[in-house]
Amino acid sequence: MRSVKSLVAAGAATLISSAAYAADMAIAPPPMYAPPPVVEDFGGWYLRGDIGFSNQRVDRLHNALDANNTSSVQNNNFNTAGIFGLGVGYKFNNWFRGDITGEWRGNSQFHGTDRISYPGGVGIDTYHATKNEWVVLANAYVDLGTWWCITPFIGAGVGGARVAINGFTDQGLANNGAGALPGAAFGDNAAKWNFAWAAHAGIAYKVTPNFTVELAYRYLDMGDGVTGDLRTFDGVNAINNPMTFKNITSHDLKLGVRWDLTSPPAYAPPPLVRKG
Repeated sequence: MRSVKSLVAAGAATLISSAAYAADMAIAPPPMYAPPPVVEDFGGWYLRGDIGFSNQRVDRLHNALDANNTSSVQNNNFNTAGIFGLGVGYKFNNWFRGDITGEWRGNSQFHGTDRISYPGGVGIDTYHATKNEWVVLANAYVDLGTWWCITPFIGAGVGGARVAINGFTDQGLANNGAGALPGAAFGDNAAKWNFAWAAHAGIAYKVTPNFTVELAYRYLDMGDGVTGDLRTFDGVNAINNPMTFKNITSHDLKLGVRWDLTSPPAYAPPPLVRKG
């Protein structure tokens, strides 16, 4: 019996000694994990597309042969027209980018009136026409920082605008007096290229690393538009007699998208380590 107790005591002592030795052993640290490096947003090439609508203005209408007439009050208005544009650009870093855009500005109906005093009387001219443009701009933008994927920006652009005036009519109506009889005049379709410039402001939302949506306001100055020489209803034509639309501008609201063509590098996750 004593020998059995001795064996039990010896076994217990051996177990306690082994546990103490195991407790004194250093525990191996887990394998080192290196986080992926931070991806710097240095940018690259992108494509863009825009749609929107215009809110256009013209300072006044002027005809070179109106030297003997006095225009006292003009009221000129354009209807809203659609805007459709495409472009290509490059993002130089995380705050500066530039692009070249081309756009078609759809037909806008023009309606105007002009109170004219002429020798012997006073009359009202009523104007109608249709206007459209092609606009090409080189633009530069400054991104002002990003919060929750939203980036406000400002920018400016310069380029050219082809302003086309079509279907111009001038219907005169005498209010009183004698003098020259009122009547109708027509201007042939005409177009001209002008220097154009723009100022931009808006916000961009990055939906994915390669896809961004923009909502932007733009002020656009497109210069003057002209008609062909005016002629009366019976075909009488005066040389160098176009109607000039002085200083056409537009307040535009646009919705745009950008597709980044440079994908950020992909990092593989660290291998899964199993023990045993």
